[in-house]
Amino acid sequence: MRETFELVTRRDVVVRALRVALLVGTVLIAINHGDRILNSSVAQLDFLKMILTYFVPYGVSTVSYTHLTLP
Repeated sequence: MRETFELVTRRDVVVRALRVALLVGTVLIAINHGDRILNSSVAQLDFLKMILTYFVPYGVSTVSYTHLTLP
């Protein structure tokens, strides 16, 4: 468990996951909320959903890297 924590908090892993999250999260937001953004009809709940959208690719990237690195 400690080894996994040390791995997922390494600078290179975090930076890679942040880059993936920024790119993929932005694409997902454009797909899922683009019409509301363009029409200026974004509700407060939509903002929460958009923020949470970035966590999915971050988590997938981190878990994928961890799975490939740990025995």
